[in-house]
Amino acid sequence: MGDVLAGFHAAWEFESDSVLIRYERGIRTPKLFQALGERRVPLEAIEGVTLTPGRRGSVVLRVEPRAGADPLIEAAAGQLKEGGDPYRLVLPAERATLAEYYADELAALLTESGKTERYLVAPPEAPLHFKAYDGKASFDGEAVSFRWSWTGASSAKWKAGDQSFPVAGLGGVEWRSPEMFEGYLRLLPRDADPSAAPAVPQADQDPAAVVFGLGYGPVHESLPFAAAVLAAVRERSASAPVPVPVPVPAPRRDPADIAERIRHLGELHQQGLVTDEEFSSKKAELLAEL
Repeated sequence: MGDVLAGFHAAWEFESDSVLIRYERGIRTPKLFQALGERRVPLEAIEGVTLTPGRRGSVVLRVEPRAGADPLIEAAAGQLKEGGDPYRLVLPAERATLAEYYADELAALLTESGKTERYLVAPPEAPLHFKAYDGKASFDGEAVSFRWSWTGASSAKWKAGDQSFPVAGLGGVEWRSPEMFEGYLRLLPRDADPSAAPAVPQADQDPAAVVFGLGYGPVHESLPFAAAVLAAVRERSASAPVPVPVPVPAPRRDPADIAERIRHLGELHQQGLVTDEEFSSKKAELLAEL
């Protein structure tokens, strides 16, 4: 087809084997769209296309991705608001006839349906990072690292220490939108035994999770992060299944950073927020990282 259909916040370019979606970077464009930049959606990843009336004199052209085709949509698990759906193109109502033409042309090219066992839409690229309420999360393509914040992390987390989880040991990612109550991102172990049904701790007590809050872990940062990790997990599982390693300690850090954390720990100890035993134990852990 090779034509371009421009709408609010995005433009779709129809090609013979895919739809290239380019998102605007204007001040009114949803931040998630700006973070994504552009996405190429292969026709084999699309199950259907619809054109419906929108709000305030607009029409909405939408493609329906196949289940399992897009790690971003899989990670979102239905939690995205309508205005944040990256597969919607909103156009003025006067362009409805043109939109209908493209919808019909695109629908005629679709031949696939049903769930796919591999991702067909490329995930956001690593490295990625974002600031959660209780720490900083980073992903370099091989491992996810959580570095706890002294002001936000629970005692259970800072006692456990900063965490690093190799992709090879993960089985998935659970993302609960920061726009909902008690949002978080949790890493799931690779071969957890479902029959054992272990008790899952609250996210603020779980060293395998970071929690969101007002201004922390926004959708446009934490969702692409979750999608990238999810895609890496599936790719690793499909290419070379390996035994599940336990989380490994984070790499040794700068002595100045260790000294600063010991100083802060001392302040908590003086304020009575940390016991003598906890102070001695945590200080020894920090010194061992040197």
